[in-house]
Amino acid sequence: MFGFLFFVLITPGASEFLCTSSDLDLSYTFCDSTPHIFMFNVTPCTMANKPIWKTAVTWIPRNDITFLKTIFNVWYDGAKALHWRQVLCSGADDVYSICGALKGETIEATFDIKGSRISFPKGNYSIILEGFSDDSEKDMVMCLNITMRVKQDTF
Repeated sequence: MFGFLFFVLITPGASEFLCTSSDLDLSYTFCDSTPHIFMFNVTPCTMANKPIWKTAVTWIPRNDITFLKTIFNVWYDGAKALHWRQVLCSGADDVYSICGALKGETIEATFDIKGSRISFPKGNYSIILEGFSDDSEKDMVMCLNITMRVKQDTF
């Protein structure tokens, strides 16, 4: 299996390896100052045939998740390629299983990422994923610095 499953309590700055294959390397570090209990799994570990990546996350948040705003920034070979903001939980009609989770409660979520929507040219990608428990973006609950190296064009 190409995916690498792990469950860790790590210190900030320690790099965690997700997966490697002939066409893809994935790893991440936390970019905030507090250790997390966090598990992340991605399969298959490939860019071939524009896959649907199956992902699973297990996480114990430091705050209640009644409101959750995510900010997703992607840089490709040093140039900003994408900036995306999304409110996932607002306390009303939330559709995601993570919404309503309490501080210290284990969250387990699975979701698909559809690679067929995006073409990834060969190169190095730096992805910052931030989660905030307020709309003003002052109360950070998670920050990941994901490094993705695409080893061959996927057009």
